Amino acid sequence: MGEMPDHCHVEHLLSHLGDYAALADRSKSGAVIVNGATVSRAEIDAAHAELVNTIAETVRWGYAPADPDAGTEERIGANGKSITDVTNHSNFVEACFNTARAGLNERRGAVRLFTTNYDTLLEDALALKRIRCWDGFDGGAVAFRSYRLGDGEPPSGYSAHLIKLHGSIDWHLNVEEGRVYKVRHGDSYPASTQRVLIYPQSTKYLAAQRDPFSAQFELFRRALTLRSDNTVAICGYSFGDDHINQEMEVALSRTDSKSTVVAFCLEGSGPLPECLQRWRHQSWGSRVYIATDKGLYVGGDGPSFAPANGSLKWWTFEGVTKVLRNGAGSLL
Repeated sequence: MGEMPDHCHVEHLLSHLGDYAALADRSKSGAVIVNGATVSRAEIDAAHAELVNTIAETVRWGYAPADPDAGTEERIGANGKSITDVTNHSNFVEACFNTARAGLNERRGAVRLFTTNYDTLLEDALALKRIRCWDGFDGGAVAFRSYRLGDGEPPSGYSAHLIKLHGSIDWHLNVEEGRVYKVRHGDSYPASTQRVLIYPQSTKYLAAQRDPFSAQFELFRRALTLRSDNTVAICGYSFGDDHINQEMEVALSRTDSKSTVVAFCLEGSGPLPECLQRWRHQSWGSRVYIATDKGLYVGGDGPSFAPANGSLKWWTFEGVTKVLRNGAGSLL
């Protein structure tokens, strides 16, 4: 798409295609003009499906960009030559469930894990560490979506509840049935009229009103508005999704909110994400902790524990794992 800026990424492209689809639906001709050419809604849908499938394949087998500083070249995984690695996720699960919560799982109930990632590394790591996990599906290698909007979460029996807010590379919507399945890669069943169910596009708010995404976000809201003391730890999220940010802000600003946010993020040479900067200065900002490479912010105060040289690594996935395993002092 020649009309997109040079710095755009794949989510921008999908957003653009989603906008084109909406324009085509409202158009008398059922088409839009792109770079001077007439493009039908069917062609837009085909391009969107191809791009989503490409995302799924890339995520499934792995991708590593070139790193001139380390002297490494770009690597692209493929079927039979996967470069995906579950080590970091396995270490995180081990620290989260077998170290930080040793002997406390039954008393504290399930840990709710929310992710916007499409990969299956987190659920794979949970299985490899033998942590019982509920994700809204029933079945085996092929599973069906059993959880619906308004249903209750299982009261016991699981150490983890995994809620994938933006879908997954192994979620497929059977268009004819209107049902969602988890499908093994390469299977010819369920029926061929299916598509990968992820939605990285600007129309997320509209997509989130439909099941299964409406149900996923309902679970997110429930977790944010628990009546008991509640800690929401955030790692690996850039705060670039306005919909998710708004959900968190609405919940935190409630007068009866007992949620405390601990956000691990990279500050670098720029400012904190705009929403975090705003939250820490609200009347409820004392419940907002921000752990960055520059130090620790607590509400309007900080950064504390600023490093004498270099940067603190607790904002990385590996850093959060070390904090869970050994405490924050191990990284200061």
